[in-house]
Amino acid sequence: MHLQQRINAFVKLGDFLSQFSNEIIQKKETIEYNDLFFEGFKHQLKLAEESNSWFTKENMAFAIKGWADSLTSEKLDKWLSPYNILLKEPKLVAIIMAGNIPLVGFHDFLSVLISGHHALVKQSSNDKYLLPYLAKYLEFVEPEFKGTITFAEDKLEHFDAVIATGSNNTARYFEYYFKHKPSIIRNNRNSIAVLNGQETLEDMQALSEDIFRYYGLGCRNVSKLYVPKDYNFDLFFQAMYHWHSIIEKAKYANNYDYNKAVYIMSEFDMLENGFLMIKEDSSAVSPIATVFYEYYENSIELKQKLEQQKESIQCIVSKGFVQNEIAFGYTQKPQLWDYADDVDSIEFLLAI
Repeated sequence: MHLQQRINAFVKLGDFLSQFSNEIIQKKETIEYNDLFFEGFKHQLKLAEESNSWFTKENMAFAIKGWADSLTSEKLDKWLSPYNILLKEPKLVAIIMAGNIPLVGFHDFLSVLISGHHALVKQSSNDKYLLPYLAKYLEFVEPEFKGTITFAEDKLEHFDAVIATGSNNTARYFEYYFKHKPSIIRNNRNSIAVLNGQETLEDMQALSEDIFRYYGLGCRNVSKLYVPKDYNFDLFFQAMYHWHSIIEKAKYANNYDYNKAVYIMSEFDMLENGFLMIKEDSSAVSPIATVFYEYYENSIELKQKLEQQKESIQCIVSKGFVQNEIAFGYTQKPQLWDYADDVDSIEFLLAI
């Protein structure tokens, strides 16, 4: 199968997904095989929401919109143009996926197939309904994909390379278990925001998207703030308020109540507004419904500190602080070429 055939198939998949990229689903008459797949994917979305209460209609629509917007000829061509994608022989690449946000492993799935390899997918039980259905759609719009995609329930066997995502503990297991295979092993990372006190209300409202989207469960969610000494949090809390309805989600509310009780019983100092707590803490990993913060006095020293911690940081959100910063509100809108952990998966796949 030629590269252009694979690109064309994913463009058609993007068109299919565009029907589900809003909370109000709208069927389009121009989509190939829609009569076969449209109602079925609606059912898969329903199953995903029922099996994982973090996967709300809003968050699934947001994730799907991101992929519908990315799977265009223009963006796929731009992404792939630096590479010479000519494989002599396809390899079987195992993909072990996380399940913290909807379709979180789709980029790895796309990368393996678009590079010409075959995919052996091990899904998380938290996100097991959407991708197999989309893979079936791919096989219909491009029959040469048949036989190149396998979903595994049990032990992974007979693969040539692996891309695995998990916690710090599972990453150590992966590194040992896959030590004789070419691999990309990803572990826990978190995202931070560096504020200078000059941000506008619009900046802070955009930052709220980076904090609350997917309930803060993604590695690209901001879980830690660095703020100047004597920073006033009034504007921050004002900007966060339009997310106040998040507390109506039972699972989020339970986490908020639990963590608040722990902080109160432990006599920790914290500020809260009824749906979000902020706490001064040197850790970068904050619980759900909590954002940690830390003061800084010298931006140069802070840059040096963050450079030392770069292996645990996914994104830095700021305004004119560092070269590769993410603009406020854009952590959950990565481009195809924004690789997780800054590891170029296409380069890896072409080298195995």
